Amino acid sequence: MPIDRVHIGRETGTRTLLVSRSRLRLFAKATGQTDPVYTDFDAARAAGHPDLPVPPTFFFAVSLETADPFTWLTDLGVDLRTVLHGEQEFVYHRVAHAGDELTATARITDVYAKRGGALEFLVTTTTITGRHGQPVADAIGTTAIRRPAEVTA
Repeated sequence: MPIDRVHIGRETGTRTLLVSRSRLRLFAKATGQTDPVYTDFDAARAAGHPDLPVPPTFFFAVSLETADPFTWLTDLGVDLRTVLHGEQEFVYHRVAHAGDELTATARITDVYAKRGGALEFLVTTTTITGRHGQPVADAIGTTAIRRPAEVTA
């Protein structure tokens, strides 16, 4: 069944994460960051940071900080076997660092279909804020859903 546009504006979850140096180092290694500013405290300080800065795509990981980060999709009746990560973009407002507590609140901001409904797209915007509600970044993600022929017929 196609996803109704009535879900636009629906919150898909809020997660809070205390950013640690070890988590940042692991993420930097996993994503191939070679700049020591992301892994070495002294290099970060020498570059003018109070602590290790958050690597550029780390904010995508914040949105996954829950026991089941895809519940919102299954609640919409989406079979997770048909889901593809379509696109991701970030809008940065300020640099976050180790020791920051970040809160990510995600909302569905668009629903549309292509190829006669064979592909549906869900766009979510995740707003990441710091401890006192100051904006840190926005992560805009597009999830593609392949629909079987019988659904689109």
